[in-house]
Amino acid sequence: MNRASVIGIILGIAAVAGGSYLESGRLSSILQPTAALIVFGGTLGATLLSFPLSDVLKAGHALRQVFLDDRADPRGLIDDLVRYAGIARRSGLIALDGEIRKIEDPFFRKSMTLALDHMNPKMLRETMEQDNITSEMERRRLARVYETAGGFAPTIGIIGAVLGLIHVMENLAEPARLGSGIAVAFVATIYGVGSANLILLPIAKKLINRMNQDLAVREMIVEGVIGIQAGMNPHYLRERLGVFLEEREEPRTVAAEARAHRKKERVAGTTYL
Repeated sequence: MNRASVIGIILGIAAVAGGSYLESGRLSSILQPTAALIVFGGTLGATLLSFPLSDVLKAGHALRQVFLDDRADPRGLIDDLVRYAGIARRSGLIALDGEIRKIEDPFFRKSMTLALDHMNPKMLRETMEQDNITSEMERRRLARVYETAGGFAPTIGIIGAVLGLIHVMENLAEPARLGSGIAVAFVATIYGVGSANLILLPIAKKLINRMNQDLAVREMIVEGVIGIQAGMNPHYLRERLGVFLEEREEPRTVAAEARAHRKKERVAGTTYL
């Protein structure tokens, strides 16, 4: 479980509810089914209109990346790469054939398989970097689903507020019915702004941060596999891969900058070394 995500969403909602309580408000006063239907239903509808259904479903599945930290430990991956390097230096790459079957991560397993198939290191790097580019584009698209929903929610909240005020104006002659209309008007705004800034936009940001960290780990794997293929000394390989443990905490890694540069060159129709 990702404790930061769980604590963050609980703390954000609790702060709003607690603030209302301290102002002598009742919890029931901010629980308005009509306002929830307008804001959440309208936001979902606008989001579905903006993206293919497959992207919205994948974005829902991507929530596990926000609340569950099921990634492999980068230090454990480095240990595995260094161990493989030692085996390869002693017995050759073919000795790693049995180890590949034990690798759970598909990207890691694919990289090792290509190395054992004696693919040219330059081609191996390009192949795996293209895999990274494809993964990055898809994961950014899923994050944009939440970012877009976060942009729609406050506006839909305003629509709910206007509808509530219309209801109020229609019932000026009946004071007993004014309260519900005013409640819907203000609560809809709270739902729209609150869901955007406490849930949807933070989720989008978390998915992007997770993606950057995962891409840095993937770059580390490619570097390690190419080092194994080249017969690099295990101790030197460990020192070289240790740099990636620092890079993965940065919002934009050096490897990501290199990928972006190569993508621009592809678009321009140029070649690179």
